[in-house]
Amino acid sequence: MKDARPCSIAETLALVGEKYSLLVMREVMLGATRFDQLARNIGAPRDVLTARLKRLVDIGVLEKAEYSDRPKRYEYRPTRAGLELQPVLLTLMAWGDRHLQEDGFRPMVMEHTCGHELVPRVVCRECGHEIEHGDLTAHPQSPGWTVTGPSGA
Repeated sequence: MKDARPCSIAETLALVGEKYSLLVMREVMLGATRFDQLARNIGAPRDVLTARLKRLVDIGVLEKAEYSDRPKRYEYRPTRAGLELQPVLLTLMAWGDRHLQEDGFRPMVMEHTCGHELVPRVVCRECGHEIEHGDLTAHPQSPGWTVTGPSGA
């Protein structure tokens, strides 16, 4: 059996796709950067949270910064790579607001610096048009793969 399709989505999910990892990133983006804040806001078991934080630091999405010497305490700050996950989190939140919330209730509303509510959209960087499914054409770059699967299968 051939290996699964080479895919940046799969590789990204292997690193940050676990529920608590994404919730850590949500909290850090909101400004909760200390372990106790993260534990309270996420509700993850402390040992699981410790493991996720270590992993996110190891892969370069978060960095640890000491904020207290006695006792030693650290906060977690997003790196450039971590900040680049924010549009993904915002898009996931918007999808959940549209498809999972009842009666139009949204647990969080994000406001842009212009003063308006943020409604994330994916647009083409060249023409600025919003992307819709039918607008895209995939061009597999991995040898031996076509859009529908392995070539020759």
